[in-house]
Amino acid sequence: MAAFAPELITKLGPLPITNTFLHTFVVDGVLIGLALYVSKNISKIPHGIQNIIELVIDGMYSLTESIATSKKAVEKIFPFVMTFFLFIFAANFTGLLPGVGTIGFFHGKEEFVPILRGATSDINVTFALALISVIATHVLSVQVTGIKDYLGRYFSINPINLYVGLLELVAEFTKIISLSFRLFGNIFAGEIALHTISNLVAFVAPLPFLLLESIVSVVQALVFSVLTLVFMAVLTTPHHAPAEEGGH
Repeated sequence: MAAFAPELITKLGPLPITNTFLHTFVVDGVLIGLALYVSKNISKIPHGIQNIIELVIDGMYSLTESIATSKKAVEKIFPFVMTFFLFIFAANFTGLLPGVGTIGFFHGKEEFVPILRGATSDINVTFALALISVIATHVLSVQVTGIKDYLGRYFSINPINLYVGLLELVAEFTKIISLSFRLFGNIFAGEIALHTISNLVAFVAPLPFLLLESIVSVVQALVFSVLTLVFMAVLTTPHHAPAEEGGH
């Protein structure tokens, strides 16, 4: 059965190197290599991998435009949303490839340690992604709406508005928990399901589960990215804009 915590491969001084840490670097390498390859082989008439990448980027940009309220917000939000989607999808999908989670070594007599393990099956990775998402959301809010409008969301001399603002502030911390555990829970559960069915029946039977997890890989990447997009779009919308337009 898959271990809850990532397995230690080695140590680099005081820094522990786990199998999910290594997989994160593999995913980063694949994405950077793909970006360099496409950038050096761009053609006016897209074809092959360029066509697929342009389709994904154009679709995500259109989605960002439809949710964000201004051109300035779209330009700042889109790079984060696109990066989250590409990294999470690549991490989820490559975690299903043969060899990931199955090629490794034995530590002691019984404990098997895979060299690579899906990065998003590690709560540390998903928590870090969620933390970056929430922090970036607040930084963009200050950049787009200004510090005065940003603080006005949470603090007010009106007791009722202050109470509501403090509740919203608490909700911002719960976003970190919900984003990280949603992604981790789905990927880790899928890893356990595949591990269990593969131990029972090595051939054919795992294929439907692999197909299901491939769909989950896309869905979870999209869910995380769209939720981040919505959070960013909300906080980059001027807090008092409706009241000013209404003449209050």
